[in-house]
Amino acid sequence: MKLNGKRIGFGITGSHCTYEEVYPQIKSLLDEGATVVPVVSSTVKNTTTRFGNAGEWVEKVEQLTGNNVIDTIVDAEPLGPKRPLDCMVIAPLTGNSMSKFANALTDSPVLMAAKATLRTHRPVVVGISTNDALGLNGVNLMRLMATKDIYFIPFGQDVPDKKPNSMVARMESLLDTVVAALDGKQIQPVVIEKYRDFEK
Repeated sequence: MKLNGKRIGFGITGSHCTYEEVYPQIKSLLDEGATVVPVVSSTVKNTTTRFGNAGEWVEKVEQLTGNNVIDTIVDAEPLGPKRPLDCMVIAPLTGNSMSKFANALTDSPVLMAAKATLRTHRPVVVGISTNDALGLNGVNLMRLMATKDIYFIPFGQDVPDKKPNSMVARMESLLDTVVAALDGKQIQPVVIEKYRDFEK
């Protein structure tokens, strides 16, 4: 198995429409032998939307991984040198969290887990889902892409005719991105034709 013995953190932020796409990717990590440590933002835990009730996805992820979610900054901090992860995944990574991450603002458990992982020079893999990747958040996207130890799940415009600034990761490439990142490599191409995925 590709990830046998690996301890993978899995951070989820508030792009509620993306959870259905992300959930099977957590299972793919487990199927490859990884232990998955789930971390959620307060938005994931406390917000009810048309995509699910507050806490519903937390319960699903806990049942799938067999681990309680980390949902406080205090509990996420030890994922640095004290209890290091082999890799930290954030999928989906919203534009809001991306802008904070790129500017060293650590105000959520997910961002603390990412910061803690970078402290040990282990990889952080991100899967973006943001309406302004090609807008004001573009500078933050590029800053993260140029940062050591941060790797991107390939991403592209999802609905360019209606939301030209929006970009979303191809979540089904998550496993391959993690495997490559653990070897210090960014899979290519990073920018893909996500729009075609939506047309299929």
